[in-house]
Amino acid sequence: MLQSVNPFLVTGLLFFLSLVAGTLSEKIKVPALILFLAIGMLAGTDGPGGLDFSDADAANQIGTFALAFILFSGGFQTKWADIKPIVTQGVVLSTAGVLLTSVFAAIPIAMLSRFNYKDAFLLGSIISSTDAAAVFSILRTQKVGVKGALKPLLEFESGSNDPMAVFLTITAITWLTTPDVPVTELGIKFVVQMIAGGIMGLLMGRFACYMIQRLRVSNEALYPVWGICIVLTTFGLTETVYGNGYLAVYVCGIVMGGGDFLYKYSLQRFHEGFAWLMQIVMFLVLGLLVNPRELMSFSVINVGLLISFALMFIARPLAVFIGTIFSRFNFREKIFISWTGLRGAVPIILATYPLTEGHPQAKYMFNLIFFVVLTSVMLQGKTLALLAKFLKIDAIVREAKTYPLAFDITPGSGSEETREVDILPDAAVVGHSVMELHFPEGVTILLVNRGSKFLIPKGNTIIQRDDTLLLFGEREKLSKVEDQLNMSMDEAEKLRQRKDALIKIGMNKEN
Repeated sequence: MLQSVNPFLVTGLLFFLSLVAGTLSEKIKVPALILFLAIGMLAGTDGPGGLDFSDADAANQIGTFALAFILFSGGFQTKWADIKPIVTQGVVLSTAGVLLTSVFAAIPIAMLSRFNYKDAFLLGSIISSTDAAAVFSILRTQKVGVKGALKPLLEFESGSNDPMAVFLTITAITWLTTPDVPVTELGIKFVVQMIAGGIMGLLMGRFACYMIQRLRVSNEALYPVWGICIVLTTFGLTETVYGNGYLAVYVCGIVMGGGDFLYKYSLQRFHEGFAWLMQIVMFLVLGLLVNPRELMSFSVINVGLLISFALMFIARPLAVFIGTIFSRFNFREKIFISWTGLRGAVPIILATYPLTEGHPQAKYMFNLIFFVVLTSVMLQGKTLALLAKFLKIDAIVREAKTYPLAFDITPGSGSEETREVDILPDAAVVGHSVMELHFPEGVTILLVNRGSKFLIPKGNTIIQRDDTLLLFGEREKLSKVEDQLNMSMDEAEKLRQRKDALIKIGMNKEN
């Protein structure tokens, strides 16, 4: 029983088991969040751990704190250039799409269960948001990607739809506790929250980039502390001015991700690791909060399956097809977008709101939401890769290589970046040395990945097929170099003949 063991030892053991579970998730093809939740449940009162945790307020506060850092990290890792073409479509799905999902889910819940229409809308609001981490962790473990604009759309929609779900949940609770509240007042509140959240996120992101450029901390190890301050201040300040803090930290992350400042790479890596820590803490706490015996009761399973069915096959598809009616996505892509509406941590966190408000059916709702999340991740998650292949929208995922090299770009370096380029078997550069490549000035090869080895290139280093080159230089120059490295033997020969012909024409004109 962990209840009588030293709390530091208990925390260390739970984190260690979570790390092991995260490592095993890819091998056994089970999403990490399911394993984190399972560890929390096993450590709880009904499991061998015996830890007694039933504080919904504490779970809500921990979840809010963790979610702020997770959303910030998601925005920080997002590239504006990737999401710019689909940002309008993503905003529609993350706002109107979430609202439609909650309404379309509430209708069958109210018709076929014991909940009235207000409680049904509350349940629909809680389960209306999707989880980007769940979607892409599943695709990554199954070595499947998606083509075209689908990936940035799913990333942006999943990362930006949580604020709307939070607002709808709070609105539904307000509607239940204060029935005579005017609808117009709720509408104005929504507009104010979203506008204030977006503006505060934009301003704080730019302010953070400005300050980091001019703030010279004597010890570079303190920059992660600066990063934590940014998230806490942005969320807290936005909430103080009645804005949506979740939207603000996400927008702030996107702005900083597109910024140019010292130790940007180190800060990104820190927040990526810290976001994983927050996910582990959040899922462990939520797992401790649930009672497995109540979760597996007949009434929870029966109604939970009804809600899952309504969500997967009615609410989400209808919301997606209506929200993408004027988009360029075809029917197959819309089907896939509909099926990628996996639920994750956010619905479980939102399910603690009725608990903190003392709703008479709060505990039953919490168990239902927990069951719906498990069902969504297991059923949709297991079939996601198969559906992508069936719809012929899958793409090969190239495993990201970990290079034994890390550096940060100096502020004011402009558009300089690193880029990986795979050398194809029929590439014209195969068999040539580095000095024969004639790269433009400012572009250099940092490392060559060959199999499991990393080579520091020299002038006489021979480029071989299936090498991966890590390049550094200006963005525009790198694009030209990438085209050059990807050129096949036939294309190179045609280019050489064309150049020879042009030289001959010039000589004839001179004569």
